[in-house]
Amino acid sequence: MMHDMVPGMMWGMGLIGLLVVVVLLLVVAALVKYLRSSNKGGDR
Repeated sequence: MMHDMVPGMMWGMGLIGLLVVVVLLLVVAALVKYLRSSNKGGDR
């Protein structure tokens, strides 16, 4: 196990984490909008 982490690896992990969080937020927002619109519309 390497004791010192490579700066590039740290940046990569951080960027991936941020992307995952942003994607999750967008998906949740889309689901909420979809559910709200479908509920308002009632039956298709």
